[in-house]
Amino acid sequence: MDIELFDYYLPEELIAQEPSKVRDECRLLAVNKTTKTYEDKIFKDIIDYLKPGDVLVRNNTKVIPARLFATKDKTGAKVEVLLLKDLGNDTWECLCGNAKAIKENTLLHFKDDILLGTCVKVLDEGIRHIKFSYKGIFFEELDKIGLMPLPPYIHKECEDKNDYQTVYAKVEGSAAAPTAGFHFTNELLEKIKAKGIEILDITLNIGLGTFRPVKVKDTKDHVMHSETYEIKEEVAAKLNKAKAEHRRIIAVGTTAVRTLESNFQKFNEFKAERSSTSIFISPGYEYKAIDCLITNFHLPKSTLVMLVSAFMGREFTLECYKHAVDLKYRFFSYGDSMFIY
Repeated sequence: MDIELFDYYLPEELIAQEPSKVRDECRLLAVNKTTKTYEDKIFKDIIDYLKPGDVLVRNNTKVIPARLFATKDKTGAKVEVLLLKDLGNDTWECLCGNAKAIKENTLLHFKDDILLGTCVKVLDEGIRHIKFSYKGIFFEELDKIGLMPLPPYIHKECEDKNDYQTVYAKVEGSAAAPTAGFHFTNELLEKIKAKGIEILDITLNIGLGTFRPVKVKDTKDHVMHSETYEIKEEVAAKLNKAKAEHRRIIAVGTTAVRTLESNFQKFNEFKAERSSTSIFISPGYEYKAIDCLITNFHLPKSTLVMLVSAFMGREFTLECYKHAVDLKYRFFSYGDSMFIY
């Protein structure tokens, strides 16, 4: 499909620059994809749309301070490094600014030599594999010098690193947040459990696949970058039980969607595994794993708008987005939410 079919008008002032003061008091557009109707609500009203027996699946990944600045050994050239994926053995897949300066065996010095990095592999589009050396524990050292990897449309740094984190973040490793989960508070989650809704955690460490822009004219030519996910044995069993009992599976965010759909498409059931996915969901895709979706409002012409369009139809998606623009909803990572059921 032509990428222009997923464009929409968005005034710049509607791009949220900071999170809601109270997480669950942001706005919620509750969308019935069958009747093609929607209602304007507050996020905590979502409990009224949830039914006992529903299964809420959330991504418990934790954003690391993945944005780093370094100088190149000998020349002192400045380089920006974004950690994308832990490859093991202290080696990370990274997206590098000024990447032409980073060749194989290039040594990089990070602030006060708290970290040193050596390029061990050169790939296309600014991707490098960098092996790090350090004295203490990697994530503790990273926390001293790294910045939260905010999207480029957010122009101010985090005052509190927890602002760019869900309240249930647990498994370290993401280069971006699963932002649909920002709206949940611990209090709201307790109320949801008390109503008889089951809450399950999966993990997808968010890397380049989620936020890299589409640069092709036709969506069929877009290739997603691979991201690592994990589903535990107990979670897979509970998901299969819910499917067998025809209970709704509700994905909190597009990363939960991509994890669940990848896993179910592979096995025709949910199965425990640690694997990777490069699934690209766009109109024409047949959903098999999920029944409902909680998600934010996404960038024009992005893979995430395409994923939502595949779930409830492209024209209706753009109608909902126009409604949100007209009512001055807040957009993107720190913005307002949709519940599509």
